[in-house]
Amino acid sequence: MKKLTLPIVLIGSALLTACATYSGWTPTVDPYGDPNAYRINQDIAECQQLAKQASGGAVKETAIGAGVGGLIGAAGGAAVGAFAGNPGMGAAYGAAAGGFGGGAKQGFEAENQYKRSYSNCLRNRGHRVVN
Repeated sequence: MKKLTLPIVLIGSALLTACATYSGWTPTVDPYGDPNAYRINQDIAECQQLAKQASGGAVKETAIGAGVGGLIGAAGGAAVGAFAGNPGMGAAYGAAAGGFGGGAKQGFEAENQYKRSYSNCLRNRGHRVVN
């Protein structure tokens, strides 16, 4: 039971990190000379929702990455552990490392997709996005 604590803590931390990634970031829109400046607030709200849908959701993507990474890590860890005489311990450490790495990678990719989608949506609505 104690062997599973480390993977659970690491994967849980990655999931919690993903939950916070979308909060607070908004593209900067330059209203100077923008013929659609009166729609900026409405477009920001609508584009934010569309970007969340387009990115697949950070929590979902992080969970998928953690699961796949954990499986791959467990297999690799078990193989290395077998050479050392303890495949179970190797699998546990491999699952923890793979789960954390896979979850973090997918979470960062979802975050980048969210930002790209958000900015592109505003640009496609005629706004000048600075970042």
